[in-house]
Amino acid sequence: MSGRRSLVWLGLTPEPERELPANVAALRSPPAASAVENRRVQRLILHGSERSWLRYLAEVTDLVTGVADGTRPGDRRAARIAAEVVLDHHHMLIGLPGSAYARTAPQRRALECALRTLRAGDPAGHPATPRPGGRA
Repeated sequence: MSGRRSLVWLGLTPEPERELPANVAALRSPPAASAVENRRVQRLILHGSERSWLRYLAEVTDLVTGVADGTRPGDRRAARIAAEVVLDHHHMLIGLPGSAYARTAPQRRALECALRTLRAGDPAGHPATPRPGGRA
């Protein structure tokens, strides 16, 4: 690569940008305003790198797994949605050049485990929250 930064990671999916801010804000302690989280995501997308974006998603994974295992307070529904979005994103990394897919393998395992726990704890018995586009 010439000295320009790669932007290929930006083409994966718009769901994280759309769905993570409100749900991640609900997981923060104390809960953050969605607008603050939205600005953070926008900054990462506009000025960040794939590495900084993946660090953010690792932070989201830590929030989700903490709620799932009961070590931190948080909205379980928001944790489930965030986990689904990040896991979908991480699965798509397999199509990109580089090592991001391999580097996120531990996060995928943690998110899959967290989702099993979060879905089992859903009082309505819903396996997942449907999102726009018909994906669960």
